[in-house]
Amino acid sequence: MSLKQKIIDFREERPATFQMAVIAMMIVAAILIFAVMMATREEVTRQRMTLPAPRVNVKAAEVGPTRVRITGEGTVSPLREIDLVPQVSGMVVFMSPTLVDGGMFSKGDVLLRIDPVDYELAVKTAGARVKDLESRLMLTEEEAEAAREEWKIQNGDNNETSPPPLVAKEPQLAAARAALAGANADLDKARLNLKRTNIKAPFDGRISSKSVDLGQFIGVGQRLGTLFSVEAAEISVPLEDVDLRWIDVPGFTADDANESETRVIADIAGETVIHEAKLMRTEGRLDTRTRMVNVIVRVERPYDAMPPLAMGLFVRVEIEGKTLPEAVWLPRGSIRNGGIVYIVDGESRIRFRQIEIARYDSDEVLVRSGIENGDLVVISPMKIVTEGMKVKHGQPGGSGK
Repeated sequence: MSLKQKIIDFREERPATFQMAVIAMMIVAAILIFAVMMATREEVTRQRMTLPAPRVNVKAAEVGPTRVRITGEGTVSPLREIDLVPQVSGMVVFMSPTLVDGGMFSKGDVLLRIDPVDYELAVKTAGARVKDLESRLMLTEEEAEAAREEWKIQNGDNNETSPPPLVAKEPQLAAARAALAGANADLDKARLNLKRTNIKAPFDGRISSKSVDLGQFIGVGQRLGTLFSVEAAEISVPLEDVDLRWIDVPGFTADDANESETRVIADIAGETVIHEAKLMRTEGRLDTRTRMVNVIVRVERPYDAMPPLAMGLFVRVEIEGKTLPEAVWLPRGSIRNGGIVYIVDGESRIRFRQIEIARYDSDEVLVRSGIENGDLVVISPMKIVTEGMKVKHGQPGGSGK
């Protein structure tokens, strides 16, 4: 082998030897570091992980005499609503300023006047005919009296028999009296028609619509507008049949002497207005579609308050029913599995309690038994619950423990 070849081989072998030496040193250093770490490590102790107690909201139960409250909804309707129609025809010559949509009027106010000239003339004509027939009747009566006197003279004063009807002119007297009675009836009718030219309000009320104007010719029976009374308003409230066992409905579940305290709650003009009401009756039949019973609630003088209980307003109705001696209202969401509530005991642990429900309301439940006064009832939702589970609790909006 030449010298040149030996030099080339030495250059190729030297880097490989160096790399192997470096790798060996790194392995030895790693072994030493691992040995030191193992010698100086701390003993690891196992710890059991504990989950924090969940927080729940509770309500302290106030058990005692509790009245059953029946709630419903309905639309306010007037006690009386009629169409304004004339009984005589003619041209409208006067309209009250209140005869507008929403106008208010009192009983006896003249709402509209029809031209009375023709009817005044009819009264004069009928009156003249009555005078004429009165004079004819007087003349006939005088003639009949004269005929009876003449008959007595001819037949002797001592004759006790009466003259024949034709001699006494009794048919003529009857015809004259009948003609006078007919004329008086015509006069009364003419006066009545004249009176009817003034169309007056039959009650205190308001106008809901108007379809007539000044100068318009109107006919008998033509609809001029619609008006309703403000003496009272009624609300038809559909209730389930089982609800009626708790309240006194006159003529249905009780006699007329019993009454259930009733309130009508309306949201209008940005306010919540409460009106005292009276439970009057039920409608004549059950609703065939819903199988519910419609009870009628009445509010007196609905427009006396401000804002008023306006017609067409959708309202809530609360009817106070019978009293349970030991009961409590709870939020509907606190009832679990159809009849169980969660009670937090003195050790802040969950206890399951079976209850008896008297009735369900829209957002509350009336509990008849199973709850004791002062029990802390869980009202917040809980996904996973076990008997005896530890919890933190507090009143909604307050501090917990």
